[in-house]
Amino acid sequence: MITIDPKTLSSRDNYKFLTGSIIPRPVAFVTTLSEKGVLNGAPFSYFNIISSDPPMISVSVQRQEGQQKDTAHNAIFKGEFVVHITDEFYVNKVNKTAANLPSDQSEVDEAGLTPVESNRVQVPGVKEAKIRFECKLEQAIELGNGETSCDLLIGRIVCYHILDELYEEGRIDASGLLPVSRLAGSNYAKLGEVFSLKRPR
Repeated sequence: MITIDPKTLSSRDNYKFLTGSIIPRPVAFVTTLSEKGVLNGAPFSYFNIISSDPPMISVSVQRQEGQQKDTAHNAIFKGEFVVHITDEFYVNKVNKTAANLPSDQSEVDEAGLTPVESNRVQVPGVKEAKIRFECKLEQAIELGNGETSCDLLIGRIVCYHILDELYEEGRIDASGLLPVSRLAGSNYAKLGEVFSLKRPR
């Protein structure tokens, strides 16, 4: 077994090691509103649940050369954002939103996604998603080693939206959702084989 001190690796090599090891990662498609009302959208695989009571999720938005991305800037400015679960049916459009557009252009429009009004926040979601979470910004944490390298957004979910046929008796049909996950590089994975293990008492 190889043993590596992360301090001996470049930032790029640490990225490659982590994104190739911590797999699969769910893909959050996040929408935010700019100060001028432009609907921004971008995918993030540094994403997970924090708590179910209250319901909170996290999205880590990596900075580019120390510069805050539009998603983090807008979420902090407005204090809200919408997170969508990316699935097989619209993953190609979500991928298009990863393009580096100027902040006054909407990735949602460019990708051909359909904005839909939210119930509890001002930020629209997109109609194509089978599941979306309206979030209020609980906390934004700047993280990094000396310089800020990412903005960790913690969102408190204030409203769930889910396609009717996926939800029954409090459970979600994963085979109907068909979520996709991120691997390393340009690779993604579909749901694949499902198996069960009972937890020991």
